[in-house]
Amino acid sequence: MISLKSEREIEIMRQSANILKKVFIELLGFVKEGMTTLDVDAKAEKTIRSLGGEPAFKGYRDFPGTICASVNDEVVHGIPSKRVLQEGDIFSLDMGVKYQGYYSDSARTLPIGQISAEAKKLIEVTRDSVFEGVQAIKKGNRLGDVSSRIQKHIEKHKYGVVREFVGHGIGKELHEDPQVPNYGESGTGIELKEGLVIAVEPMVNLGSAAVCILDDGWTVVTEDGRLSAHHEEMIAITTNGPEVLTSFERDI
Repeated sequence: MISLKSEREIEIMRQSANILKKVFIELLGFVKEGMTTLDVDAKAEKTIRSLGGEPAFKGYRDFPGTICASVNDEVVHGIPSKRVLQEGDIFSLDMGVKYQGYYSDSARTLPIGQISAEAKKLIEVTRDSVFEGVQAIKKGNRLGDVSSRIQKHIEKHKYGVVREFVGHGIGKELHEDPQVPNYGESGTGIELKEGLVIAVEPMVNLGSAAVCILDDGWTVVTEDGRLSAHHEEMIAITTNGPEVLTSFERDI
């Protein structure tokens, strides 16, 4: 069932997203070569709690971390560990906050030091595909209009669009209906209505779209071992149109 949010609910979700944005900005100045993804996880949890939120991911379906920490060929759901971030890595950081009973959720792929031109372009195209999709988020359009724009932008650059993992509705639950694929046909899917809040999150592979899950049951990696990037924004449809609740000026 799709839950349309009231103005009051969207305001609470906006506050939840504001906490999440502050944590991301803090981490952008913190993450660097030589630290472990577990170091980043600890910093994220401490900062979320200091701002009055709760980590949304920790304990969710028994996930052990505050963040999903995915490096290089890891697509999504990487478990924080003693893995050391190295110059040239790309680090996909997915994170959520629960505040006053409502969730926020966002992801960025960060460069560790100097990265290759190939990796930089992958991050940029992944990010830009989200905002291509946002252009189609308006009352009366269909969800497929959003998905189609995302897919076309990514495939124009000859990258692989991951099919197995998609965006989602969000609110009192971290994952709600509808599912938001990063591929599809315009004019299809549910009608977009005021009060709908969705998380749009393309996962984009440098090579093939094929992925597999490691033995830990969580970490998704590219089948061909090539790089993957992830960008996620939470968007509310308001009386004034789409509002990207999780966007901030220091976005990579």
